[in-house]
Amino acid sequence: MGMRFEIVTIFPGFFTSIFENGIVRRALAEGLVEVGIHDLRAFTHDRHRTVDDRPFGGGEGMVLKAQPIAEALESLGIGSKNQGSGIRDQGSVVGGRGAGVEVRRPCVILLSAQGRPLTQGLARELAQAERVVLVCGRYEGVDERINELYCDMELSIGDYVLSGGELAAAVVIDATMRLIPGVLGNEASGEFESFGAADAEIETDVEGVPRSQHGAGGLLDYPHYTRPAEFCGLKVPEVLLNGDHLQIRRWRREQQLKKTLKNRPDLLEKAALSREDEKLLEAIRQQL
Repeated sequence: MGMRFEIVTIFPGFFTSIFENGIVRRALAEGLVEVGIHDLRAFTHDRHRTVDDRPFGGGEGMVLKAQPIAEALESLGIGSKNQGSGIRDQGSVVGGRGAGVEVRRPCVILLSAQGRPLTQGLARELAQAERVVLVCGRYEGVDERINELYCDMELSIGDYVLSGGELAAAVVIDATMRLIPGVLGNEASGEFESFGAADAEIETDVEGVPRSQHGAGGLLDYPHYTRPAEFCGLKVPEVLLNGDHLQIRRWRREQQLKKTLKNRPDLLEKAALSREDEKLLEAIRQQL
């Protein structure tokens, strides 16, 4: 059985088209990933199927009520952290910084603008879990007691506010699912890309063939080109056409550093840089 995602939402129909296209559809069809979508309104007990109410203390907007979410999670076999359950109590932690991801028990995530940021590293941790439960926030947010009682972490996909957690859930699933073995056609595709692993962590070299790219080591990816060799007067860099793998590799690393410095200089602080990288970076800074 593949990894399973559970989504708790007031808009179950939102995900139909997302899961019917691309790599997600193939992963579902091949049984590498399973997705369960749970309508929060099914866990209400009034004729209006009310899931929200006004916030204590006043303020704008409405807040998702605790009771329907708690019942939805209990229906999935997930007890509160206070009471514990066989499902929640068994498992080993992957990661270890702050809220780790446990491999054998469900990882319950509240999607919220107040959460820790989703990163490629965290997606790798989630990809090792057997079951991930995503609670989609809506309106002004979710009653905080759900976070305290049931959730392992709050997760945000960026420093901006969405109208609900459904888009964020789709992003988390896509980012995580593609790192599960067998989902991508080429396993190396998940390593040689933006925010990918460093060279020392990659074991996909073909014996006797020098690799023509570096592992990102936390940097952004390098520019890509395909046919034709000239388009609207712009030519593909000559180095990519000469067949020299070592020259190509050096050029690509230089471009990774250049693009990261331009678009995400903050990433350089934690990137795995070699002495050669540092020299290239200094040369790039002098050119700017």
